[in-house]
Amino acid sequence: MPTPADRFTTERILAIQRWTPHLFSFRTTRDPAFRFVPGQFARLGLRKEDGEVVWRAYSMVSAPYDEHLEFYSIVVPDGEFTSRLAQLAEGDEVLVERMNYGFLTTDRFVDGRDLWLLATGTGLAPYISILHDPATWSDYERIVLVHSVRFAAELAYRAELADLAEHPLVGGATHKLRYIPVVTRERVEGALQDRITTLIENGELERAAGFPLDHERSRIMLCGNPQMVDDGRKLLNRLGYKLSRRAAPAHLVVENMW
Repeated sequence: MPTPADRFTTERILAIQRWTPHLFSFRTTRDPAFRFVPGQFARLGLRKEDGEVVWRAYSMVSAPYDEHLEFYSIVVPDGEFTSRLAQLAEGDEVLVERMNYGFLTTDRFVDGRDLWLLATGTGLAPYISILHDPATWSDYERIVLVHSVRFAAELAYRAELADLAEHPLVGGATHKLRYIPVVTRERVEGALQDRITTLIENGELERAAGFPLDHERSRIMLCGNPQMVDDGRKLLNRLGYKLSRRAAPAHLVVENMW
């Protein structure tokens, strides 16, 4: 069904960052009334030639206090949405629903001292937003960010993660962060190579982090490829980590990227 016009705003693209031929980030203007919690997503719309609007969900990369919105996208070959999105330029229009969505947020957890952020591909997006939230750094003693990609060129946002050390709101706490890149289809110095689930099962992820997963301390997020998310959830369930719900906070929250 069409989305009523009063349910979205019309924003314009401010900048585009192309990471690889099939990965890019883009910034848009932001309506002052749009609010979100780090980790949530928005529904973006693009108009087709016949005037119909195609909608897709995109996690915010930007912080909730930024004056712009930022998103991270893969180009799906012949995709109805991303093939159009990849052709846009600065100044072009993108529709943004006024409502925010999603529960991949740290307020789903109670207690916990170690935050594990496990991502494949563009599943990194919500974690960048979460890491720009000062509350994340005050609530946790240790933070592990795992980003799994196929090739090293796909390790987006590495410079931005390094720049967190100079961030006026969180820079003093970034010694808590352990960034672990995973590259599965080529050998890269300093990166792990197996699937995230394999790295959990064989203990290599814990060794790279320098400390173990722990039911009392660990709070875990999974975001990215649906297969990874499903396999990771099942594995962690077998290891005694339960999905966190509003009425029953626990260890684990998950989000598929498509």
